[in-house]
Amino acid sequence: MSANKATVEEYMEAFRRGDHARILACLTDDVEWEIPGHFRIRGKEAFDGHIEGEGFVGLPDIAVSRLTEEADVVIAEGTVRAQRADGGALDLAFCDVFEMRSGRIRRLVSYLVQVG
Repeated sequence: MSANKATVEEYMEAFRRGDHARILACLTDDVEWEIPGHFRIRGKEAFDGHIEGEGFVGLPDIAVSRLTEEADVVIAEGTVRAQRADGGALDLAFCDVFEMRSGRIRRLVSYLVQVG
């Protein structure tokens, strides 16, 4: 497995565990994260503030079905289930596009579609 894919795997596992320090260790200091139509942020501090979504509780159930890499871009496809604070659940399909620099995540664009 390449260093870039290993970083993305570590990032996903850290998200599954809600481990902010491990997530942030996968990022460059000038990281950018965008979820089109929802937000666009820059920097680790801003990223840290968006790790848990408002209105959600517990840890997400993330399943990665495919990782594809070309040059310094890794694409992760899969599903995620998150528990809502109101007792319901949110099921999403995702496609995350990670732009890497020196084995760390420099930019992330997350495309999300509600399923189910």
